[in-house]
Amino acid sequence: MIKKIGKKFFIGTALLLIFISMIGCGSKEEKKAAATQPVMAPALVLDAAPQATAAKPAVAPAASAAVESGKTVDTSGVAVEVDGVKLTKEQLEADLQKKLAVLKGQIPAEGLEQAKVEIRRGLVDEFVVRTLLNKEIGVKKLTASEKEVTDILESMKSQLPAGMTMDDLLKKNKIDAAKMRDEIGINIRINKLVMQELGGKVKIADKEIGDFYNKNLDKFKKPESVHARHILVSKASGDTDKIKAEKRAKAEELRKQLVAGADFAELAKKSSDCPSKEHGGDLGTFTRGQMVKPFEDAAFSQEKNAIGPVVETEFGFHIVQVIEHKSPEVVKLDGETKNQIQAFLERQKQQGAFDALVKRLKAGANIVVYGK
Repeated sequence: MIKKIGKKFFIGTALLLIFISMIGCGSKEEKKAAATQPVMAPALVLDAAPQATAAKPAVAPAASAAVESGKTVDTSGVAVEVDGVKLTKEQLEADLQKKLAVLKGQIPAEGLEQAKVEIRRGLVDEFVVRTLLNKEIGVKKLTASEKEVTDILESMKSQLPAGMTMDDLLKKNKIDAAKMRDEIGINIRINKLVMQELGGKVKIADKEIGDFYNKNLDKFKKPESVHARHILVSKASGDTDKIKAEKRAKAEELRKQLVAGADFAELAKKSSDCPSKEHGGDLGTFTRGQMVKPFEDAAFSQEKNAIGPVVETEFGFHIVQVIEHKSPEVVKLDGETKNQIQAFLERQKQQGAFDALVKRLKAGANIVVYGK
C-alpha cells in the first residue's frame, strides 16, 4: 500500500531465454538449462510499457505471408524481397495492425505515427532475418522434436507470474497454442544453428568469469535494505483536521500498547488498515526509493526491534518496527555468483554468434526493400 508503483514490464525480446527469465519476475537465478538456449521467440507482451516499440525484434511473426518468386507478383505491391521470397505491402500492413492491437492503449496518441514507422521497419527486418534463417535451416536439415518443443513450453509455464496461465499469455499476445508450438520449433532449430556456429558448445573459462566480476564490481553491490512491519491508521482525502487528530491519537494509543508489550503481529491483524495486516503488518524487505519518503526515512533511521514514533504519510499514520537492517555490501564471487556470470557470458557469446551469422547471411543474399 505504501510502496511506490513500479513500471509495468514489457517482453519483446528475440531471446526465449530472456523471456523465460523475465516472466520469472522474482526468481533469484535463471535455470542452467534455460541459460544455454538463446532460441528466438515471438515477441510476447506482459502488461507492456509505453516504450514497447523501441527495439527491432530479430524475427518476423509466423503470420507473415511470403510469396514465392515463381509466382507472378506485381512489385508495386511488394514491401521487401529476400532471394526471391516476397512480403507484400498488404501483409506488412496486416502484421502492423496485429502488433498495434497487442500494444493498444500503450502508445500515446502523439507518438502513434512514429511508432508505426518504427514497427514497420522492425517487421521488414524481422522478415529478412527469418527468411534467411529458414533458408539456412533447410540447407542444414535441422529439426526440432516434439519433446524438445514440449520441454520449452513446460519451462515457460513453470515461470509464469503468479495467477497467469499460458492461455492468458496467448490471449494477451493474440497467438494460439499451435502457432506458439510452431514458433518454438523454429526457435529450437535456430538455436541449433547458432550452436553449430559455436562448434557445438559454449566455453567460459574461470578467468573470464573472474575478469568480468572484477571489471563490474558496481553491478554486484547489494544496496542498503530494511525488513520492517507496520500498523497503519489510514487517512481519507476528505478528513477534517479534527478527524486527523483523532486518527493520530488512535495511532499513538496503539503505539503505547506495543511499547507496553503487546504482540505486534496480533495488534496489526486487529487494528491496521493496510492489507499487510494479513501478514502481521510485515512489508518484507525493501531498499531506498521503494517507499514514500517519510516512511523510508523512519525505517532506515530506526534501531532494530524498536517501536518507532508515529509517522505521518499521505496514507495515514504508521507505527513502524524494523526487524532487520542490512548495510550495503558487495556480493562475493561464490558458487552462485559464478553460475550467474557464466550464464550471462554464455548468452553473450551465443548472441554474438547469432549476430555474426545474420550478418554473414545478409551479406550473401539479394535483399530489396521497396518504397523506402
